[in-house]
Amino acid sequence: MAYFEHEGCSLHYEEYGQGEPLVLLHGLGSSCQDWEMQVPTLARQYRVILMDIRGHGRSDKPRERYSIASFSADLLALLEQLQTGPVHLVGLSMGGMVGFQFAVDHPEWLRSLCIVNSAPEVKRRSRSDWIWWAKRWALARLLSLETIGKGLAERLFPKPQQADLRRKMAERWARNDKRAYLASFDAIVGWGVAERLGQIRCPTLVISADQDYTPVQLKERYVALIPHARLAVIEDSRHATPLDQPDLFNQTLLQFLAASTTSQGSLSPC
Repeated sequence: MAYFEHEGCSLHYEEYGQGEPLVLLHGLGSSCQDWEMQVPTLARQYRVILMDIRGHGRSDKPRERYSIASFSADLLALLEQLQTGPVHLVGLSMGGMVGFQFAVDHPEWLRSLCIVNSAPEVKRRSRSDWIWWAKRWALARLLSLETIGKGLAERLFPKPQQADLRRKMAERWARNDKRAYLASFDAIVGWGVAERLGQIRCPTLVISADQDYTPVQLKERYVALIPHARLAVIEDSRHATPLDQPDLFNQTLLQFLAASTTSQGSLSPC
């Protein structure tokens, strides 16, 4: 285990393999363990870097307001410390939001960007948006993390053969710090960089599960705003695609990374 300090917060990270640097960012309420089915495969070709986002996993959980911008700043501090130069960046769900923020704030640090089951904004524009988020806000505060974890696990991994994934998800979610989880949840709501998507110039892949929380059509709309982006839809998958379809996810990502490396001669980094 390795740690670094940024703005008074000790942050946990891990490194595997050698080659071009490849950063993997997890989702809300998760940790580096999100990527357990990717690391062995990706580390054969890349220098894989994982980070527990502030408030998650083995990283500190300071009693303060969190923001997607501060998570992005933590990532920059890690890359500067490791002297990686430009990286390939993959973000799942909330990690994808951090990826979008990092891409528009620090384009010179990216070789490529991969966004998994995420969006460039979480805005409450309609009455139904406000009602949906109000329900989620209330449930996040009223229910125990054990109850939330069990419910999420059943929704993400409903198949009989996914019993082990359901158990692991529920156990991991229960280990979250409730206050840090809520602070991270609050950091998402109202955040957005959708108006800046045209600034992302590096090769970009958006991966969407066919049964993700947000529809494929939403991803199609924002992919069209990114100059060098394309969309890949993975079937028979829900929000945790790297876990429920690991082989197909790994294959899709590796093909994109190989093409991105080849295209660097004709496309400048972000």
